[in-house]
Amino acid sequence: MHFNEETLKRLRERFPEGARVRLTAMSDRFAPPIGTLGTVMSVDDIGTIHVAWDNGSTLGVVYGEDHCERVD
Repeated sequence: MHFNEETLKRLRERFPEGARVRLTAMSDRFAPPIGTLGTVMSVDDIGTIHVAWDNGSTLGVVYGEDHCERVD
């Protein structure tokens, strides 16, 4: 999936480094349990939100497929 710069800018503003998030949906068999909390590490150029999950996982949230919400 390709994002324009404005979409990436908005995504990075919504999920800045250090923001706390809760996982609400992820279609990966290695996904943390729904409801797991984590801290945003970065948003890359393809819109993946990289999260350090509190359970030790670092699986990224794929924009448009997986979902998380800010909790801070």
